Amino acid sequence: MTIWFREHLFALRSAFTHLRAGTGNFLFNVLVVAIALALPIAGLTLIENVRPVSSQLSIEPEISIFLNTDTPRESATALSVPIKKLLKERSISGKLNFIPKDKALAAMQDSSSLAEVLSTLGGNPLPDAYVLSLSNSDAGKLDSLTEQLRALPDVDVVQVDSAWVKRLAALVQILEMGLLFLAVTLGMVVIVVVFNATRLQVISHQAEISVTRLLGATNSFIHRPYYYTGAMLGLLAGLLALGVIAAALQPLNQSIAEFARLYASEFRLVPLGIIPSLALLGISMLLGLTGAYLSVRRQLARAI
Repeated sequence: MTIWFREHLFALRSAFTHLRAGTGNFLFNVLVVAIALALPIAGLTLIENVRPVSSQLSIEPEISIFLNTDTPRESATALSVPIKKLLKERSISGKLNFIPKDKALAAMQDSSSLAEVLSTLGGNPLPDAYVLSLSNSDAGKLDSLTEQLRALPDVDVVQVDSAWVKRLAALVQILEMGLLFLAVTLGMVVIVVVFNATRLQVISHQAEISVTRLLGATNSFIHRPYYYTGAMLGLLAGLLALGVIAAALQPLNQSIAEFARLYASEFRLVPLGIIPSLALLGISMLLGLTGAYLSVRRQLARAI
C-alpha cells in the first residue's frame, strides 16, 4: 500500500511539473473546455430553477363553462343536471362548482385594478359559470368532453384552463431531452480537446519517455502523470464553468426581478446546489481523464 501511494504521489508531482513547463497551453485548454461545459451547466441551472415552479402549479384539468349573459338564474342552476349526467355517462369523476355572476363580479372588484372600470358599466357584464375539476386519469377524455359541453343549451364558451400548464410541463421535458443531447455532444468535444492536448504533451516528452523506458519503467508508471493532468484539466474547467454561470446569475436576476414584479412574483435564478455541483465536477473530471486515457494509450502504443 505504501508503494502504491508513493507511485501515485510521484505521478502527481510529475503532472505538476509538466503543467509548469506548459502553463499557457494548459490554461488555454482549461478555458476551451470550460466554455464547452458552461452551455449544458447553464441549461441545467435554468431547468432546475423552472422545474419547482412547474411542479407547484396544478396540472389537474379544469374546464370553465361560461353561460350566455341573458340566461335566467333558474336555467343556469338547472344546467348542473345535464352536466353531471354527461359525466356519469362517460365514467368521469369530477367536482362541479357553480359560480354566480354576482359572486364573480365581487371577486373581480376586490382583487383587480379594473374595479373602477367595472363600476362605470352600470351593470354586471359577467355571465354565470361552472368550473369543472377533473382528475389526471380523465385527461385523455378532455377534448371530447369539451365538445359535448359546448353543445349543451345556454352554454356560450367552454375553456380548458390548465392546458397551458400541461404545455409548460411538456416544454420542460423537451428542454431536458435537448439538454441531454447537448451535454453528450459537448462531452465528446471535451474528450477530443483533452485528447489532442495530451497527445501534444506526450509528443513533447517523447525523449523523456524513451529514457524512462530504458530504466525499466512500466507502462502504468509512464501513463499515470498524464491521467492526472487530464483529470486536473477537467476539474479546473468544471470549476471555472460553475463559477462563470454563478456569477452571470446576478445581472440576470436584476432583469428577471423587474419582469417578475409585474406578476407579483419573487422568482429568481439560484445556482446549483452542492450535490449537483459536485456531481458535475466529477463528470468533468471523468471526461478529462477519459480523453487523457484514450490519447495516452493510443500515442504510446505507437511508440512501442
